[in-house]
Amino acid sequence: MSVSRRTFLAAAAMTGVAAAIPFSSPAYAATARSPLEDEITRLLQRDERVLTGRPSHNGWEMEKVADDRGHIHTRPVPGTQLVGVQVRMGEVEVILACLIGRFHREVDELRDGDVVGWRPPASVRASLPESNLASGTAILLRPGHYPAGQRGGFFPLQTAALREILADLDGVVRWGGDDPAVNEALFYVNVGPSDLHLPLTANRIRG
Repeated sequence: MSVSRRTFLAAAAMTGVAAAIPFSSPAYAATARSPLEDEITRLLQRDERVLTGRPSHNGWEMEKVADDRGHIHTRPVPGTQLVGVQVRMGEVEVILACLIGRFHREVDELRDGDVVGWRPPASVRASLPESNLASGTAILLRPGHYPAGQRGGFFPLQTAALREILADLDGVVRWGGDDPAVNEALFYVNVGPSDLHLPLTANRIRG
């Protein structure tokens, strides 16, 4: 939810309150709250707790918490023994779950603890692709095996399998191993929230 939407909600609350208060009753006008105002207040308080108003490297909004009525929640990864991973729900979830599942089957077996999803905004550098973790649009796969700043963590056949997976995802996911600030454990959505390639790819995976 953007700042402009917050402004809209606040304006809507004021309009609803004004419509609900009888002009002939000053005492009522001073104390009463309409259901609309209560709901708008609740939503604004939730946004204050969850949202940052700041984008990650790929343009998605970073969130302060996960599993707390925002867009980022712990989601299952079908075809693996993983308990779950904290990612942005919806199309991002579909694409990253596909990536994790195929990595598990085609590159290297994943166990619990091998996949890191959302991380707090304060723990990532906003100017680098790692900030995408804070918006729920990135994952780290076996970060202890592939330290940031080091190349060559994958065998050639594993690298070839990774390239094939990324090609099948239509380029909407980028590998941190291809970045100048190399991080071979990092995989992230490489398009913004309004890019039509994202829903097209997610729908193809669902199909």
